[in-house]
Amino acid sequence: MYPVGVEFLIEGLGLETMTPAGYDSVIDRIAPAAQALARQGAHAIVLMGTSLSFYKGAAFNRSLADSIREATGLPCTTMSSAVVDALREAGARRLAVATAYNAEVNRRLGAFLAESGFDVLALEGLGLERIGEAGKVGPRDLEDFAARVFHAVPQSGALLISCGGFRTLELIAPLERRCGVPVVSSMPHALYAAARLAGFDEPPQKLNLRSPAAPAIVDEPHTGSPS
Repeated sequence: MYPVGVEFLIEGLGLETMTPAGYDSVIDRIAPAAQALARQGAHAIVLMGTSLSFYKGAAFNRSLADSIREATGLPCTTMSSAVVDALREAGARRLAVATAYNAEVNRRLGAFLAESGFDVLALEGLGLERIGEAGKVGPRDLEDFAARVFHAVPQSGALLISCGGFRTLELIAPLERRCGVPVVSSMPHALYAAARLAGFDEPPQKLNLRSPAAPAIVDEPHTGSPS
């Protein structure tokens, strides 16, 4: 996305499972991790992990950003806020949503999106729980899965692919051609939000967006480079 001009710093939280119990186990680590990034010179911070930030609702998501801001004094956002902002920028309200999650996490995502002003017409997950499993889903399988979720209710105005572990940057353009609607995905759009917060004005062309100097990431354990 950003071959020059942006450096991403990462401080892991040690999240092991995409479950409410897993999220609960790392919440107290967020502010200290953000402070560690601030000491490394971060200019902005984004809390990565869509489900980590939406699992207790929209107010809780906002409180996470507030806690990072209070702990560091830096501009900040969350992955959940980033995808919501991207959907709003796209003018979308009626959504098809493809996720990595189990049924309970999907239920919580549906509630979060409704609180955020969206109508969820289709929502389906792959039932994954262990961190790292989403990164093993092949690009063709992921593209076909997301397209199938969209075409189940083709009157949706946008397709959301939710899970920071999915590798989706190269899938956004083909899915937009295949579905004919904007596609928003957790990792690329969270990186875009971080870069904008840090003042990098060059838009990443692969997101088909119109746009931040060293944003940082408080990250779930990841399976590869986010760039």
